[in-house]
Amino acid sequence: MQRGTWGGVGGLVLAGLLAACASPPADSALSPLLAARKAMGGGESLQTLRYGGHGTGATLGQAWLPGMAWPRTEISSFSRFVDYGHAALREDVVRSRAEATGGGALPLMGQGMQRTSGLLRGPYAWNLAGTSAVAAPVALDSRIHDLWTTPHGVVEAALRNRASVRVEAGVTAVSFSMPDQFSATLYLDAQGLVERVDSVLPNPVLGDMPSTTVYSDYREFGSVKFPTRIRQNQGGFPVLDLQVTQVQVNGTEDTAVPEAVLQATERVVAQAAAPGVWFLGGGSHNSVLVEMKDYLVLVESPLYDGRAQAVLAEARRLVPGKELRYVINSHHHFDHAGGLRAAAAQGAALIVSEQARPWFERVLAHPNAIKPDALARSGRKAVVQGVNGQRSLSDGERTIDIFMIEDSAHAQGFMMVHLPRERLLIEADAFTPGPPGAPPPAVPNANQVNLAQNIERLNLQVDRILPLHGRMVPLADLYAAIGRRP
Repeated sequence: MQRGTWGGVGGLVLAGLLAACASPPADSALSPLLAARKAMGGGESLQTLRYGGHGTGATLGQAWLPGMAWPRTEISSFSRFVDYGHAALREDVVRSRAEATGGGALPLMGQGMQRTSGLLRGPYAWNLAGTSAVAAPVALDSRIHDLWTTPHGVVEAALRNRASVRVEAGVTAVSFSMPDQFSATLYLDAQGLVERVDSVLPNPVLGDMPSTTVYSDYREFGSVKFPTRIRQNQGGFPVLDLQVTQVQVNGTEDTAVPEAVLQATERVVAQAAAPGVWFLGGGSHNSVLVEMKDYLVLVESPLYDGRAQAVLAEARRLVPGKELRYVINSHHHFDHAGGLRAAAAQGAALIVSEQARPWFERVLAHPNAIKPDALARSGRKAVVQGVNGQRSLSDGERTIDIFMIEDSAHAQGFMMVHLPRERLLIEADAFTPGPPGAPPPAVPNANQVNLAQNIERLNLQVDRILPLHGRMVPLADLYAAIGRRP
């Protein structure tokens, strides 16, 4: 995503919020919001909040089976800092798997915890990898939503965005929209406390994604009242059940946007893997472009419109004049499927597993009205084709074979791509190469073992692996990682 795109909508939203802070609307119809602000200790005296606790969660978009609930996690530590004056947020989480199947970057079941740090300020989102800041534009919309649907934040957002108020069976309901970000209805109880927020935010796979956040068991923490239990569902399934144990008012946190994030763009680096085959890297997720006689095939269109558009532009640059006929999706997890809408907008047929086909047909037909993406703007309908076991594409000279990865704990409907003439294997998540020369883990990774077993089951002739995370490596690197010989 270009720098100007990052700053456009988010900057306007931030400017609008800050400009309104000094003089909230005087419309008497908004008096319930002003009463809620007073009851919870919000307003100009509340600049920042930090709250923390523990509970359970889930990895959104990483279901083992398409349409299944998101994989559950145990959250041993959760801390969120919100700065309403600067439209900033920082979230630090320590979590581990609570079930053996499903995706996500967490260590496998019973093999440790994951620590994450995600930040937002205005129109910029980024993660911390150690001390290094890594731009995360795909997380921008969800973090803006998280900031402005907190109990105090949602009241401020409603006051600044032409909210409408109605009373339903004695409950006050307030509805508003933050343009290009999300729409929401918050519900106030008799004491003026926010008890629920129903919202809709944009998602790269689901389009307009529903979210419900329930706040309960309020307590006084200094000058504010804050819930001690927070439960949230997104995309139809639970994502958070948090017991809040500490709240700090008007603390500080460095949320200045790092220079690396300010300058970040979607960069695609093409590396020839074989004549007419390019490994498209340059980011956290890779793609592979294959040239056929009369058309192009792209393996993987990941993350979100911004990454997908950059990959598609590079494909056109490498092979001008040939249509992109097919995009092969390795599996349904959101980070690997987030660019399918952009590919469908260009008329490419999407090749997915047959297990995932009905689910993809349904979710890709969802509207994306909050923040229209390439597919919504194109007016096209996504064309989805399923693979049941195996499928081949051929032009008489080059063949592309698509196979299922069977018995994986990572996903069902998990596919890999083999180019037999070139002896190349393309796969996602089953094997991500470690740093060169790194020793193998003491306990072999089960997903890597499973990939080797599937290569052997199919008797595939492979010289190199083109992983959809990381770098191209010889097949021997996979076997070294699992402590075996090919």
